[in-house]
Amino acid sequence: MTTSERTVGTGLRRSEGRAKVTGQATYSYEWRMEHSAYAWPVTATIARGRIRSMDLGAALAVPEVLTAMEPGASGRLVRGANPETWILQDHEVLFRGQIIGAVVASSLEAAREAASLVRVDYEEQPHQSVLDPDGELETTPTVNAGYPSITDRGDVDAAWESASARIAATYSMPAEHTSSLEPYATIARWDDEELTLHNSDQGPAMSAVEFAALFGLPDGGVRVIAEHIGGGFGAKAFPRSIPVLAGLAAKLVRRPVKVAATRQQMFSLAGHRAPTVQHVRLAADSAGGLTAVDHESITHTSRYGEFIEQAATVGRVMYGTSNLRTSHRIQRVDLTTPGPMRAPGEMPGLFALESAMDELAHELDLDPIELRARNDPEAEPESGLPFSSRNLVACLRDGARRFGWDGRDRTPGARREGRWLLGTGVAASSFPAFTLPSSATVLAHEDGTFTVRIAAVDIGTGARTALLQLAADELDVPCENVSVRVGRSAFGPAPFAGGSAGTASWSWSMIKAIRLLQKDIGEHGGVVPDGGLEATADTSEDVAGRPELARHAFGAQFAAVRVDSDSGEVRVDRLLGVFAAGRIVNALTARSQLLGGMVMGLSTALLEQGEIDAVHGDFVNADLASYHIAANADVRDIEAHWIDEHDDDLNPAGVKGIGEIGATGTAAAIANAVHHATGTRVRDLPITLDRIRATG
Repeated sequence: MTTSERTVGTGLRRSEGRAKVTGQATYSYEWRMEHSAYAWPVTATIARGRIRSMDLGAALAVPEVLTAMEPGASGRLVRGANPETWILQDHEVLFRGQIIGAVVASSLEAAREAASLVRVDYEEQPHQSVLDPDGELETTPTVNAGYPSITDRGDVDAAWESASARIAATYSMPAEHTSSLEPYATIARWDDEELTLHNSDQGPAMSAVEFAALFGLPDGGVRVIAEHIGGGFGAKAFPRSIPVLAGLAAKLVRRPVKVAATRQQMFSLAGHRAPTVQHVRLAADSAGGLTAVDHESITHTSRYGEFIEQAATVGRVMYGTSNLRTSHRIQRVDLTTPGPMRAPGEMPGLFALESAMDELAHELDLDPIELRARNDPEAEPESGLPFSSRNLVACLRDGARRFGWDGRDRTPGARREGRWLLGTGVAASSFPAFTLPSSATVLAHEDGTFTVRIAAVDIGTGARTALLQLAADELDVPCENVSVRVGRSAFGPAPFAGGSAGTASWSWSMIKAIRLLQKDIGEHGGVVPDGGLEATADTSEDVAGRPELARHAFGAQFAAVRVDSDSGEVRVDRLLGVFAAGRIVNALTARSQLLGGMVMGLSTALLEQGEIDAVHGDFVNADLASYHIAANADVRDIEAHWIDEHDDDLNPAGVKGIGEIGATGTAAAIANAVHHATGTRVRDLPITLDRIRATG
């Protein structure tokens, strides 16, 4: 294959695209099963307490009902480290919306009707569901992804006292919900003591191991199939209650059972992004050099489980300073445990830090791009590790050129078109470049074609197509000669689709297997024998043996907004992002991912707000009519670009991952643009017209 024929870097259309648009792609709930039954969950209507009794009589009297499930009498599980899967084992109510029972019937309609007839008597206990940053807080040793909860280097307080310029501000974000197109959906089928789960799942190989332990089965006793997934955004990264309910129900009725969460149930059963209140202090000398960064995040987790949004960790990465303190404190509340949502940590953390950087630039009367450039570090500020590559300033400079930033009047509230106030803003983006151990198998067939098998998942990102391109180029054959099969736990250990680590991790094991296969083919004289050849590779030792470096993707976000001077309404006229994310495998799907991330960031900035009812202890806007999310029509002009970045210290494919970085700086860029337009600094998201009018 000549260089011009290679596909990596081109915009190859999705390999599964035709199957999806013609309805041939089979999603988890769509697999055909003989004699399928349907389970409908019964959910708690209190936020905290105990179940005294459950009356199933009326439910069992409904025609087509096969059985009704209640706590302690619906099958035993083996308690593990994940409390979200521990359902129907006791009478404790831990959050409103918790699965406390279910009805199984031969039709979905009968199951739903019967579930509505179940009567539950509760012993209700006092609860707290709303984060109170002035209330009782605690600190844990680590936060999400294993980061230390607290770091402290230098003397932040002394540097603060002696600084020429200082900014101290508090920023907040409400709870957010993942709201993927496909809700939780599972079909469970038992064959003797083997369980098959067709599950909407971001990590089938990892989930299969956890489910096997949960159901008391040996390794390999559970197979998880997730060939097509309608989005996840992190909510399907780790097992939760719906597939467990399906597995328990299927064992009781001895036939396949389907379970799908409603949109309203997803707001209780899926992990949300926890709200954050962040205190940021920045100190600088007269030239704009940062002399201290102090970043504290306060958030919630559930009373029974733990997921702590690592919002303050971005302060350990972004800008150079000799005095750096970051910390996280939590409050335990009576809600479902939060979970990872696209760019956990970086999304809220960069809203706070990048807003504060804009405020500091205004205080110094310094261009905000110049302020960031002056504080670009040569090594990661907290760890001191050298970066494998860092091209943040290049992104800022290229973005400024494309956006038309030069010559910008920094005066807030100075530009107007009729009743509209105009403003522009900038912010930096970042996300870690993770690579996790994986395995893959590649088969060579005698007809010159190849098959790749890997327990990867394409949740809509185009990962299946990117792997196809990388495989074809490595094998030096056209894409038509390669078939990539994903989404089955039986294909071997592999990490989930999350943390922007999917393609980086899966491709390493695939490329390693291809190289082993090519060596084997060479030993057969370059000819694939009858019956073919195959090679399997695992990268556990390879990943562990990499040099210790700081690996991150970076980017720059630019926003142009207009604000109605009478009502405070905000409209986004333009978003532009430039990113440095290693090697871009597929230009078409990469652009789609980056644009989607930016629209999601706009959604955070202007719309999304999970409203928690303190009395009932639940999200009151638990549907897509009242929980608002952005769409492409919410921005008039949007562009995504990337710079040509080569990083040999990542993985053989040279990729960093792009699924999350597009979202991370957008909210701050919009907030900074709103300040530039109006002179009003909105530090609490979303930026609603009442918040602009309250201080404008």
